[in-house]
Amino acid sequence: MALDLNPYLQFSGNAEEAMDFYHSVFGGELNKMTYAEGMSDDNPETAANIMHSSIFVDRGFLLMASDVPADMSAAENGYICLSSSGEDPAEDAKLRGYWEGLSDGATVNQPLEQAPWGDYFGQLTDRFGVNWMVNITASENTGSAQ
Repeated sequence: MALDLNPYLQFSGNAEEAMDFYHSVFGGELNKMTYAEGMSDDNPETAANIMHSSIFVDRGFLLMASDVPADMSAAENGYICLSSSGEDPAEDAKLRGYWEGLSDGATVNQPLEQAPWGDYFGQLTDRFGVNWMVNITASENTGSAQ
């Protein structure tokens, strides 16, 4: 049996902008449904808000998001961690590319650099207030993620 764990982010009116940005970073297949499309919302202030959206990147990598209804507050989104296994150098390059993309307009709390445990680790808060951690596992062959 294969299980997936999929982050579901909540926004207060800018989910479409956020998901368009994440789509530019991660690629994959982006789907969006507005409240007008999903619930026949005809309120001009909320109809265009995102009721549900998803970016399917790869098996096990699905990011979902929505705008919360106007009478609710968006929950804190916590941290999303992206990490590699250390077995495939292509994973390292992909994670470094994600880091660069997410860094655009972000506050870098910890630069992506070699950590005391040998991996490359970085932490940032993107321009939408979502916290990300990237951990590139040190390669078993070289002892580093370079």
